[in-house]
Amino acid sequence: MNDSRLFKPNQDRETFVAFEGIDGSGKTTQAQMLKDYIANRGIEVVLTCEPTNGPIGRAIRQAAVSPNPISPQEETDLFIRDRADHVNNFILPALKLKQVVITDRYYLSTMAYQGARGLDPEAIRRKNELFAPFPDLTLLIDIPPAIALQRIQARGRHLEKFEMFDFLVRVRDIYLNQVNMGFPGLVLIDGRQEPIAVHQQVTNLVERLLGLRVRHD
Repeated sequence: MNDSRLFKPNQDRETFVAFEGIDGSGKTTQAQMLKDYIANRGIEVVLTCEPTNGPIGRAIRQAAVSPNPISPQEETDLFIRDRADHVNNFILPALKLKQVVITDRYYLSTMAYQGARGLDPEAIRRKNELFAPFPDLTLLIDIPPAIALQRIQARGRHLEKFEMFDFLVRVRDIYLNQVNMGFPGLVLIDGRQEPIAVHQQVTNLVERLLGLRVRHD
């Protein structure tokens, strides 16, 4: 959390926050809680996710459950195409309208998940940073894979191919390695805590990022 860009508002656009973490970490819940928190304070905010609900995003989701999986490179290419459309048609327009943008997953997810399938995370990063704006803050909600799987199974949902223990261990290792390497603006939060405790840490960070524009009750 020592990057010079963190907590320095961009005067040309509004703030961009990304949530990351392995499946079952609770990041989707936290993204929604943060969106509600900001909206309740009179600040324009939008919540989005990746893969998107567009045609390429739907193709990615279908590939995840297909008995005939596509190659890691093919899947990465789909993610990049989906993200390029997402950036150009949703993220950048919202930021230019001075809206806070929250995304549930961004290109760090592609680095971690496709990296766990054998690709080079840094090569994936370079391809994405040719067009994708850098988040002001990336919140990594971290939990051990064993706990993540317990949560997923408690929902009564069948495990997908990217939700197996050994695979999630590799994904988490890549995420944590990015923390150790000083990925700019990346903050690690212990997701084993109660959701309200995680939410409090998230809002403390985002209040610093938004500065005086956040009104306290």
